[in-house]
Amino acid sequence: MFGNLGNLNLGDLEKAVSSMQEQAKKVEEDNENRRFVGKSGGGIVEVTMNGKSETIDIKIDPSLSDDFDSLQILLIAGINDALALVREHQKTNAMNMVSELNPFK
Repeated sequence: MFGNLGNLNLGDLEKAVSSMQEQAKKVEEDNENRRFVGKSGGGIVEVTMNGKSETIDIKIDPSLSDDFDSLQILLIAGINDALALVREHQKTNAMNMVSELNPFK
């Protein structure tokens, strides 16, 4: 299981850690600029979040102005949809970082 540990030297480990830190900084910057749009009600509510799970914008079709209960339900669904997209993106980024920086390859 740990057969490759004997071949790993401190210099390689330091390079891997440094590379991982650089990669994490790039991912964080990318997450600030990336946009994910969650939709509900066939698109009559749209919630836009960045890759840091911050809500950036909400668009609501005017037809919902008199239906507070539906608006509330659709907002929750739109937020959850956008959040699911952000989480999937974050998961993919984390998996890519780990596979690229694996010192045991």
